[in-house]
This record gives sequence, C-alpha cells and structure tokens, in this order.
Amino acid sequence: MVKFDILEHELVPKFRILSKEEVESLRKNLGIRREDLPWMRKNDPVSIAIGAKPGDVVEITRKSQIAGQAVAYRYVVPR
Repeated sequence: MVKFDILEHELVPKFRILSKEEVESLRKNLGIRREDLPWMRKNDPVSIAIGAKPGDVVEITRKSQIAGQAVAYRYVVPR
C-alpha cells in the first residue's frame, strides 16, 4: 500500500491551526464564540494530518477566481 500526504495534492487548500491569540482576535472581530464556526471533526483526514485537536480553530485558505483568495475557519470537535 502506498501512503501519500493528502495536503500535497493540488486540489487541497492550505490548512493551519490558529494560535490562541489569533482565535481571540478572530472571535472579537466577528463577534462570535468558537462554537459558532462551522465544525470539523477531529477524525477528519486533514485534522489528523495537521494534528488538530478538539477546541482548535483551523484556517482554510483556498484559491478563488473571483476574490483571488478565500479564507474560511473551522472549529474542531471530538466527533
């Protein structure tokens, strides 16, 4: 069986775990709680690949034909 890094595929956007300070700033700017963000399960293949744990907030940066770059956020949940 051949293993490969799913994050290296050309169609997979860039993922990164935000620091506590970045999460607090994002939360204040948007006026929301972490739990209000869309959820991402801890057993999602990307969560596993980047080492995300429940309670983390993940930033997803995608290429966009209109905006050039689109950023989304996900809150990591246990299951």
